[in-house]
Amino acid sequence: MTTKPVIVYGASGYTGRLICEYLREYNVPFIAAGRSKDKLTEALERHVAGVETADFDIHEVEHSLDSLTELFSGASVVLNTVGPFSKWGPVVVEAALASGVHYTDTTGEQDWLITCDEQYGADFAAKGLLLSPGLAQMYTTGEIAAQICLETPGLDTLDIAVFWGGSPTIASTQTILVNAATSRAHYLEQNRYVEFDPAQGLVPLVVPGQHELAQSLPWGGTSHPVWFKRDPRVANVKAQGGVFNAALMNGVPQIVAGALEATKDMNEADRDAALEQTAAQVMNTMPPRENARINKSLDSVHASGPLGRAHCVIHGNQNYKQTGLLQAFAAQWLIQQPPLRTGFASGCQAFGHRELLGQLRAFGLVADPVLTVQA
Repeated sequence: MTTKPVIVYGASGYTGRLICEYLREYNVPFIAAGRSKDKLTEALERHVAGVETADFDIHEVEHSLDSLTELFSGASVVLNTVGPFSKWGPVVVEAALASGVHYTDTTGEQDWLITCDEQYGADFAAKGLLLSPGLAQMYTTGEIAAQICLETPGLDTLDIAVFWGGSPTIASTQTILVNAATSRAHYLEQNRYVEFDPAQGLVPLVVPGQHELAQSLPWGGTSHPVWFKRDPRVANVKAQGGVFNAALMNGVPQIVAGALEATKDMNEADRDAALEQTAAQVMNTMPPRENARINKSLDSVHASGPLGRAHCVIHGNQNYKQTGLLQAFAAQWLIQQPPLRTGFASGCQAFGHRELLGQLRAFGLVADPVLTVQA
């Protein structure tokens, strides 16, 4: 049982460190938890700026229901960064439910969001708890843009694109490959999930602010179709994403196709081990700390309806720092007051899209949205 209100599970990873850094800035006490005390200690001491002024403890914990439930008891919220979430997430969610704490994570796995919605959402709502997977730049910042568009009534279709500069972390690379091998990507059409064509390949997209076309992928379907499935305003959602580096994007389909072919006849354990090895060949070192001049982000949403149009663009930087800030702000909110919605909910549904935008703007991570409306 902890005496700190917030637990960062997976605090030694790239994103976990950034969450701890922003919790320090919000002056929120926290537990940095994970499977190795030594890794946690080294990560926080070497990579979390100003950690000596933070109010935190380090806790080594087994990844089991009993151990995590015991650790979470007495806290208010757990911020989970341990992925792939479809593999490691269920035990953490069940422990959060058993100990009566709110849950957020940084997932980009659409199948995991659907699982949270359909299997756990009602139980969290019954206890007045928030279950908010996917609170991260790649999804939440784009959802902010979508929600700004939807402030114009009569729009029911969302066409979403997200791009960023830089390289994924080790954990993100593993998640991308594992998710590609074990699940299908879906978009929303008339409030029903429809599977993307697995053979679709790269799709060129017009990116606001540049002349060159960018290459995109469904990127697992993203979180947006799941979040908006229960929104009465919205019937159709399709999202594509990618990195600005065209050469890197051109190589992704080949890497994924090769991994799928090599593991198609393996059992689950052997497949996961092979995919982790492939991921290590792609990315086996922590990326450097983000640089605002290099690690740029762009979220673009075209919203349409029978007689109206809106387009919102949010230019930003340092997408992993955006994720860390969003997670820390969610924790600060949840230790002071209930979320706007309990049960399964996105960050915008739980805390308000204008509130989240205000935090990103206050810390210099996004520019003022550019909104064009024709209605």
